[in-house]
Amino acid sequence: MIVSGEASGDLHGARLVEAIKQRLPDVYVCGMGGTELRRQGVDILYDAAKMAVVGIIEVIAHLKDIRKAQNILFNNLLNNRPQLLILIDYPDFNLMLAKKAKKLGIPVFYYISPQVWAWRSGRVKTIKKLVDKMAVILPFEKQFYKNHGVDVEYVGHPLMDSVKISRSREEFRIHHSIPEDGIVVGILPGSRKKEIRTMLPLFIEAAALLAKKHPGITFLLPQASSIRREDLESGGLANSTVAVKVITEDRYNLMAACDLVMAASGTVTLELAILNIPMAVSYRVSSLTHLIGRRLIKVDYASLVNLVADKEIVPELLQKNATPENIAGAMEKIWPGQQARETMLVGLSSVREKLGHGGASKKAAQVALKTMDGGYI
Repeated sequence: MIVSGEASGDLHGARLVEAIKQRLPDVYVCGMGGTELRRQGVDILYDAAKMAVVGIIEVIAHLKDIRKAQNILFNNLLNNRPQLLILIDYPDFNLMLAKKAKKLGIPVFYYISPQVWAWRSGRVKTIKKLVDKMAVILPFEKQFYKNHGVDVEYVGHPLMDSVKISRSREEFRIHHSIPEDGIVVGILPGSRKKEIRTMLPLFIEAAALLAKKHPGITFLLPQASSIRREDLESGGLANSTVAVKVITEDRYNLMAACDLVMAASGTVTLELAILNIPMAVSYRVSSLTHLIGRRLIKVDYASLVNLVADKEIVPELLQKNATPENIAGAMEKIWPGQQARETMLVGLSSVREKLGHGGASKKAAQVALKTMDGGYI
C-alpha cells in the first residue's frame, strides 16, 4: 500500500512505483493518491484530491474526508495485510496509518520526509517508534534523523530524474504561439485549491502591474492535474485584466520557457532551480495558522531552495508581505539584464549540485523492497 496526500507526493510516489515494478513486475499496489499513481496502475482506494489542504483551520474543514479516507485505508490494512506500507510525506495522516500497520506487523517505509526538522520536531520520536526505514531526499535530512536514532538513507532528490524537458524554449514558443522575442513570465500559484484561491489573485494583480510597465509580456500558467479549470476561473482568472495562457500539458517545458516566475512556496521552487529559472517566492496561510506556525517553526526560510542552500537565494514574500506590489517589485529586480538575476542563477546552480545526480526513485525502490515483509531484493 502507498499513501500520498498531495500532487508532488503523487508524482514522487508514481516514480517509486514505476521503479519497484521494474524489479517486481507482478506487484499489486493500492492506496491513496491521484492521477500519477493511477497511471502507474495503483488501485486508488481514496482520491487524494479531496485531502489536499494546508493549515490547521483548513484541515478542520476537511475532517469528514480525512476520517473517511482513514477508515478505508485502515480496513484495507486489516483485511488485505499488504507486505509493505509506503508513506509519502503527509505526516499527521500517515503516522496514524503507521501506528495501525505496526500493530498488525506490517513493515513501514517512509519516503519523502515530513518537515519535522522545521517544526514539531517531537514527531521524530513517533517516527523512530513506528517507521522501519526512512528514505530522505534533502541532503541535510540524513544527519537530522541519524542524530535521533532513525534508520535512514539519503537517496537524492527524485526531481533530478523527473524534471526533464522535451522541447527547446524556441520549440515551445512556436508550438504554443508565443512571440519569440517577448518576455515570458510564469504564474505558479500551487497545486491545492486553497492555494489557488489565496495566491492566484495576488499573482494576477502583480502580473497586471508588470504588464503596465513592460508591454508585450506573455503570462503562462500550468494547470496542475489536481486543479480544474473552474478552480482557476473562480480563483481569480475570470477577473484578470491581463491575458494569461493556461496550459494543461508540457509543465516542465513551460517552466523552462519562462524568463522568470512568480511561485507559491513548495516543491515547485526546486523544480525551477533544477531548470535554472529565476523566481520570486510568495505564500499566505490563514492568520491563525500563521500565528501558531510562527511559534513552532524552527527554520530560517520558507522555500526549499533557500533551505537547501542554507542562505537566501530567492526572495520570500510571506503573509502580509505577499502583496501584488511587493511581488511585482521582486520580479523587477530579477528581470532579464539585472545583476540580481545573475547572482540568483549562480545560487540556483549551487542548489542543483546539492540535490544529487539522479537515480533517487531506483535507490528508494531498492530500499523499499529490502524493507518489505519477505525481504525481496
